[in-house]
Order: sequence, then structure tokens, then C-alpha cells
Amino acid sequence: MPLIALDYWDIAVAALLLMVNAGLSIWLQLGLARDTLIAAARMVVQLSLMGLLLKLLFSLVSPLWTALFALAMVLFAGREAMARQERRLAGWWGYGVGTTAMLAAAAVVTVFALTTQVQPDPWYNPRYAIPMLGMILGNTMTGVALGLHTLTTTAVREKAAIEARLALGHPREAALRHVVAAALRTALMPIVNAMAATGLVALPGMMTGQILSGVDPVEAVKYQILIMFLIAGGTGFGALTAVLAAAARITDGRHRLRLDRLAAKRG
Repeated sequence: MPLIALDYWDIAVAALLLMVNAGLSIWLQLGLARDTLIAAARMVVQLSLMGLLLKLLFSLVSPLWTALFALAMVLFAGREAMARQERRLAGWWGYGVGTTAMLAAAAVVTVFALTTQVQPDPWYNPRYAIPMLGMILGNTMTGVALGLHTLTTTAVREKAAIEARLALGHPREAALRHVVAAALRTALMPIVNAMAATGLVALPGMMTGQILSGVDPVEAVKYQILIMFLIAGGTGFGALTAVLAAAARITDGRHRLRLDRLAAKRG
């Protein structure tokens, strides 16, 4: 079945639904109309630029340019993850912890998939590497942001209880164990819910896109299952790395709680 091409008019008609949302926000005084329109405009610009860049990148098939493009994606993801935290780590740590965790998790999982399951020729072919990295990185970013947000806000809220455990002689790992566990549960819940709902409740974007482009549904399902497993692995690895690193940062070698290492509360 040939691909059904869309023109700009088709996209403009779909954008009317967004205008309805903005209108409802104004009517109900939700205060989201401006943010909705800005987010939509940003999405259109970003995706349009991404399309042009990917077209160029696909024609080059260069390991250097693929790696640089992937690194840029990770750096932007780190900025977005930091922006979603109410109480982030102060200084470079606020950006570095989440970004480093996402870089390690997304790189390991993507390279693993490209070299063992998908196996394009060459293995770094950007037509495969970049879309897979994008799906893994996007979900890992959400998990890392949620995990760090929960860790820091819970530590602030339960400061007295944590310091009481430390005063009783508990090591910092034990005193923060329930906080770390809560952070990891929050980080992993979206992907757990997504896996539980996929198939019966939701047909994910990758699978739907492949079916619409004419790929056999059974083959599209195989790819979707693979991607969900990779996303779960990347999210778990990234969230665990970020949360443990942040937990170590808000304590010290003398087993004291160091909330002074957090930036001031936003907003």
C-alpha cells in the first residue's frame, strides 16, 4: 500500500483542534491558552528543522555526524529535564547529573539495540540510530526528571525524619532509602503504565506510523515490542543512575543531610 502524503492544508485543518483547546482555556480561565499556542509553534519549528537536518544526515551516513547529532539531542534533553524540577541541585550539578545519566543510559541501550537486534549496515546508520535514540531518550528524560523531582522535594518535605534517622546512627543510604524508593517508583510508573496499556488501550506512534506507511502489522508489532523493552531498560538505567547520584549529592561523607546543595525553590 503506498504512503498517503499529507499537504500543508491537512496539517492546518488539524491545527483547528488546537485552537479549540486554546478557546476553551480562555473561556474557562485556565491560563493555558498562551502556553498551548507557544508550545505548538515551538513544536512545529523544531520538527520542521529536525526534518531538514535528518534529510541531510541520512544522506551523509557518517559516524561523526550521527554522534554529534545524538549528543546535541542529549544536551537539549538535559536542559528540559532540569527545567521540570521544582528543587534542583545547585550549580552545575542541576544540569550535569540528569544529563550524564541520560547520556549513559540512552547510549548504552541504543548501541546495544543497533548492534544486536536491528543490525543495520552500517550499525550507526542515522536512519535507524536517530529515531531509536529519540524514542529511548524522550522517555528516559521523563523518568529522570520525575525521579530527581521526587527525590529532592521529598527530601525537603521529610527533612526532620531523615535527620532523625541520621542522628540515631543510620548511614545516609539507610536514612534516604524510602526517599530513593519513592523517587524510583515515580520515575518508572509512566513506562510501566504505558506497557500495561499498549495494545488494548493505545497503539503507540511508532507502530501506527509503520502501519500507515504500509508495513505488515505483525512486523510493526515486533518493532514496537522491541522499542518498549528498550525504553523500559533505558528509563530504569537512567533514573537509577540519576537518583543515586543526586542522593549522594544531598548528603556527604559524614552522613549529614545537605539541603544547602539545592537551588532555591522555583516560582
